Order: sequence, then structure tokens, then C-alpha cells
Amino acid sequence: MRNFIKSLKAIKTKWIPIITPMLILGVLFFLMTINNVHTKTYDIERFASAKETIRSPITIENEQETEARTRETVQAVDDHYNISKEINKEQIDYINEIFDAIEKMEDEKPGGVQEAEQDEGTIILSSQEKVQHLKQILSPEIVDAIDDGVLLRLVEASTREREKGKKIFIESVQGVLSNGVRMENVHSATNKVKQALTYSKLDTDVRQALIRLSEFAVAENSFYDVEKTLNARKEAANNVDPVIIRAGEIIVREGQTITNELYEELKLVGLLNNEGNIYPVIGLALLILLIIGVITFEMLQLKNETNPENGKIASILVISFIVVLMMKVVSFYATQVNQLFFVVPVATGVLLIKQLIHERFAIVLSGLYAILGCIIFNGEIPGSLNMEAGVYFFFSQLAGIIFLMNIKDRQAILKAGVGMSIVNILAVLLFLFLSFEKYTLSDLFVQTSLGFASAILSVVFTIGLLPFFETGLGILSDSKLLALSSPNQPLLRKILTESPGTYHHSVMVANLSETACDAIGANGLLARVGAYYHDIGKTERPQYFIENQLSTRNPHDMMKPKQSAEIIIRHPYDGAETLKKHKFPKEIIDIAKEHHGTTLLKYFYYKEKETNKRISEEVFRYPGPKPQTKEAAIVCICDSVEAAVRSLQEPTEEKIEEIVSSIINDRLMDGQLNDAPLTLHELKEIHKTVCEALKGIFHSRISYPTKEAK
Repeated sequence: MRNFIKSLKAIKTKWIPIITPMLILGVLFFLMTINNVHTKTYDIERFASAKETIRSPITIENEQETEARTRETVQAVDDHYNISKEINKEQIDYINEIFDAIEKMEDEKPGGVQEAEQDEGTIILSSQEKVQHLKQILSPEIVDAIDDGVLLRLVEASTREREKGKKIFIESVQGVLSNGVRMENVHSATNKVKQALTYSKLDTDVRQALIRLSEFAVAENSFYDVEKTLNARKEAANNVDPVIIRAGEIIVREGQTITNELYEELKLVGLLNNEGNIYPVIGLALLILLIIGVITFEMLQLKNETNPENGKIASILVISFIVVLMMKVVSFYATQVNQLFFVVPVATGVLLIKQLIHERFAIVLSGLYAILGCIIFNGEIPGSLNMEAGVYFFFSQLAGIIFLMNIKDRQAILKAGVGMSIVNILAVLLFLFLSFEKYTLSDLFVQTSLGFASAILSVVFTIGLLPFFETGLGILSDSKLLALSSPNQPLLRKILTESPGTYHHSVMVANLSETACDAIGANGLLARVGAYYHDIGKTERPQYFIENQLSTRNPHDMMKPKQSAEIIIRHPYDGAETLKKHKFPKEIIDIAKEHHGTTLLKYFYYKEKETNKRISEEVFRYPGPKPQTKEAAIVCICDSVEAAVRSLQEPTEEKIEEIVSSIINDRLMDGQLNDAPLTLHELKEIHKTVCEALKGIFHSRISYPTKEAK
């Protein structure tokens, strides 16, 4: 049961203060980005007018339109035919056979009759006899297809006219046959040959004979090829690009009539589904969960190291909200053309985080803010990310973290602004040069000016918001610590004027504490400032503390040990009250209250014990609390060490090391360091560092001879 109660307490003290604000932050992120992934649906009827311009929320293939285009493309493919070269050759051979036979007949006597000289002269055949003779020697295909009139006219034509006709005829027929002659266009092909002959300068009889002969010469020579046709149609179908509706593409413009085609496209992309698409919302929720998980992990790591107060947790919540809100506001005016995300002062957040919390935390958040920027600037197109915005935001923030080197100097923010300006301009030019678009010098100037403005605005917002987080949320930053360490600070002047010995002691403790903190990685500046004010309570009764008793008698000599102890014990708490009244940071107040822990005022305790053996130690112990942080524990050690070493007559190195060791061991044995997160290795490093610092302060000096000695 006790373990269960302890577990509940651990959850209450460790987890709830972090988990609760992180859940709130997750809800804020979700609400800021939901409209970038959620698909808006419309109640639209066919043939109505669109009340607004509607874009596609997703990238999807319009399969119905793709099939229609494929069908049209396949139907547009011409049938493939094979031209028979054998038929071409056969038809030309038939033509050559006719003309060759006529020429040969003119050279020889028909019927085998030998030329003989008779009294009456040579025997001459008539034209009809020549035609009959030709029909005997020509191929049957020619004889069956051509009438005697065609042959008669060719036989009666002169040799010169016949040769001229043969050449024109064969060229015309070859031209037609080479293009292919299908069954359905035999007539048109024949007419082409006839037309060519008609316009030739041949003799009328020869022309008419060849025109009639063309009906025989032009024959079907092109035949349908099923395999080639199917392959061509298949190839054409494969080359049809799918009809894609791109995310962000305008489907319907304002005032446009919703046709059946447009209605089907709206339905396809899910804009008419009243139930909406829940999957992008689930995806966004998972992304936000991952982002919050990373932030929570870093917060727990930070809590284990420094135990951040509620103000720092609240600052993370507020800063993250401000950064995302700035991106969201600018996204309302950004388009794919103007690229206004270049002007977002996104580095403001990480500059504040580095100064208020931790550099590692700032680097982690820079990546997370960049991811959110990718979503916010996606043009409200679900499923898409604006990677240019994300890359630009990441480099801009990283530049701010890198160039903000010395966070103890407010001027460093301005120097970081110069570095961010250069990186922003380079990032803008990077995107411009990588794009395929051509930009004019005016475009380059405008875009780079946006990057420069982003850096300047980041610096201005950081300087303006920093005091709000320091004062409003009570966060202790290095810049505020530097302001508190100024000698002109009223309380420091009060210590100097009212208790100068305490002031000198505080400065010595501050030097030792800062050196020791820096050696183990603690906040040295916090320890220094805390040491400055740790004894502010002594200003209430400065004469009761030995460092302020210069020439006056010690008042404790006239007081009872118990009364003296009450005055001494009171000073840490008087100091805490004074610091609270002047609204000092909690860390400084805690150091003032804890720097003595629950230690025992040994001097007055043993003095009282001389007369009262039964006196309790509790009366002479500080009420506490014990030091809770590394810085408070180191101030506790250095406070005692400085007072002890200062009391030595001759502080040698051996004595210094002995005193430092004894004080650290005493604090350990007394349990004063039980609540501070210090390791034994760190205590050893503290011992070494403090001894080196004290040896440097109390080094041996040359003894100059006096006048008497001379």
C-alpha cells in the first residue's frame, strides 16, 4: 500500500505537471492543422451553379475517363494491311508482256511464214490478223480480261507512241500499286491511273486503249492483317496516359454549371460524401501524438537534469502556440505563387527557448515546428506537404540557434539576426534556382526581402517577448541574471553600504561558486548571482556577524548562546523575505534560504552545552530546507569554505585542501547534500576546483623588508 501511495505521489509530482500542458498543446496543434487535412464536403445537385471554386483534395485517377480515352484511341487506330509484292510484280509483268508481244510481232512474220520475194511483193498481215496472233501468244489471263479493241488500237499505234504510252502507263500503275489497293478502293485507284493518262500528251487512240487497259492492270494487292492490327491497338491503348485529378486542381469554378461529368469528378474525389474522410484526421492525430511524445520526452529529460518550474513548462506551451499561430495567420494569405511562408518569423520560438530553457530543447523544437509548417502551408490539400516551407523553416531556426552564441548578452540576439538573414536569403535563392521557372531580378529581390524580413521580425519579437516570459511567467534567464548582478542593483548597494564585510564575503563566495559550477556543468551564472544575495538577511543586524565587526566589540559576548543562535539562524529567512518583497526569482530566494541547510551552529551549541548538558541540537540547527539544487549545494559548501579559509592566519596549500575536504565531508556526513543531485565524482571535481581557486586567491606573497629591518 505504501509503495502504491508513493507511486501515485511520483506520478502526481513528475508526470501530471508535464503531461497536462502537453495534452493542451497537442489539442492546440490539432485545431490549428485540422483544416489542412480534413476534406470539406459539399451539398451540390446536378446542373446547379457552383457557389465557390472547388479544388480536389486528393490525387486520384479518373478510371472512367481513362477508359473512355483508351476506347477512343483504340478506335482511331487504322486497320493494318499487307501489300503483296507478288501481285505488284505480276501485274507489271502482264503489262510488259502485252507491249513486248506487240514489239516482237512487228519484228517477225506471223505464223512461221518466211519472207519471200514474189512477183507481187511482200505479204503483209492486216490489223485484225495481228490481234488474233497476239491472242494466241498472250497469257490467258490477259486474253480473258482485255477485249480486241484495246489490242487493235495498240497494234495500230506507232512504235514511238506505243513506247511513250508504255512508260507513262507502267509508272502510273506502279505508283498506285505501291500505295496498296484494297478491295473497296480498286475503283478509286483505277481512276487515279485513268486521270494520269487523261492529262498525258499521248495519241487519242493510245490513251483510250491504256485507259481501258488500266481496269485490268490495277488489281487488289492490299489484304487485312489481323495480328498487326491487334498489336497496334494494344500499343495505342498502352500509350494512353491515365486521366489524373491532381490534389489542388480546380474541378469547378465559382458560377460554373455542374454538368454530369463535373458531378462525377466531385463524387470521385469524395467531395459529395457527407460522412467525410476520417483517415486524414486519424493520420494528423497520430502525427500530433508523435510530436507531443517527443516534446514530453525532452521535458522529462530536462526535469531529471534541472527540475524546471511551472513557468518554463508554461513558456513552452505559450511559445509553441505563438509560433504555430504566426504560421497559420500567414498561411491564410499564402498561395502557390506568392510563397509568403518566407516571411514567417518562425525563429522567434527557438531563440526564446534557447535563452529561457535549453539549447538542445530548441534544436528539437526547430525540427518539430518545421514539420508543422509543412502541413500548415500545404494549401489545405489533404495528403500533401509543403516541403519547401519545412526545409526553409528548419534552416532558419537552426541558424538562429547557432548564431545566438552568447546568450548572456542581449546584443547577441541582434548578431544572430544578421546570421539568420544570410541563411534565409541563401535558402530562398536555393529554391528559386532549383525551380524550372525563370525569375526576373525584381522577383529575386522580393523573395529575398521576405527572408530578410523574417530574420528581422524574429529578432524584434524575441526582444519584445523575452521580458514577458521573464517577468510574467517568472522564468530566470541569463539576461535577467546579468541584470541582477549589476553593482547598481539596489539590494547589492544595500549590502555594500550596510554590511561591507558581508559584501566582500559574498563576492568571494560568488567567484568560488561560479568556478565550481562551471567545472561540473551546472549554471555558474545562477550560482554567482545567488551567492551575491545569499547573505542579504545579514543587513537586518549586520553588527552581529563577525565579518562586519571591524572595531566594535562583539555583541555576542554579552548574550546567551541561545539568543545569539536565534539571531544567526534567522538571517537566511530574513534574506528570503527581503528577496520576496523585491520580487526576486525563486531560484535566488531558494539559494538564500537553503545555503545553510539544517547545519548545526557548533560554536554556540558547545558553548551552551558547557552550562546545560541536556540541551538539544535541534535548538541550534537551521530549520532548513537542505539544498535542493546543485547550485544551492555548491553555494552552501563555498560559503563555509570561504569563511573558514579567511580565518586562517597563514593559509598554506595543505591547510586549504584540508579545510575544503573537511567541510565537504562534514556536509556529506551531516546529510546536508542528500537532496541535491550531486554525484561523488562531481564532489571530487568541486573539491579540486575550489582548492585551485583558493590557492590562486591566497597565494604566498614576497615579504618586503621594512625600514627598521634595513
